[in-house]
Amino acid sequence: MIFDVGRVLYDWDPRILYRRLIDDDRALDAFLRDVVTHEWHFQHDAGRDFADTSAELAAVYPQHAGLIAAWGPRFLDSIGAPIAGMAALVDELEAAAMPLYAITNFSHEFWPPFRAREAAMFDRFRDIVVSGAEKLVKPDPAIYRLALDRFGLEAGRTVFIDDNAANVAGARSVGLIALHFVDEPTLRGDLQALGLLT
Repeated sequence: MIFDVGRVLYDWDPRILYRRLIDDDRALDAFLRDVVTHEWHFQHDAGRDFADTSAELAAVYPQHAGLIAAWGPRFLDSIGAPIAGMAALVDELEAAAMPLYAITNFSHEFWPPFRAREAAMFDRFRDIVVSGAEKLVKPDPAIYRLALDRFGLEAGRTVFIDDNAANVAGARSVGLIALHFVDEPTLRGDLQALGLLT
């Protein structure tokens, strides 16, 4: 079984960090809409260094240079609590001897401290493909093929779980049994239907 990480195992939202730094709600909304956008951050998932992306963005928005600079050293503050029920579900799968893996769109710089902080979760995973380290991102079919090869898995016997519909479609394109994550009860029902949980 291959899991996504953000918004499947853990909540993730730039707002979690920046609401601590920007008091005014309208200013916060504008900053997240126009400056530190998901599209900008996606460059880190694709393998770009924060030093480069932050310098480029600060050149465009010099008035926000301090807030932009906070993204790198405080990235872990944008990651919220574990998604409700998911830690227990991982425990249950591990206890049933289900081999666990992950594919995550994540910066090669930001992943190691997060992985270390959440070792209690990720030590149960046999291997994890990190997009920023591979310079391949979901939903590119190449990242799923790389993971299957590295993990030594057969696509048609492997379940992939992701909250992003495009990533689910990318996984299905290479033959994975791909489930669209909504919440733990829905996932549990899907896994029961597949005969993977009782």
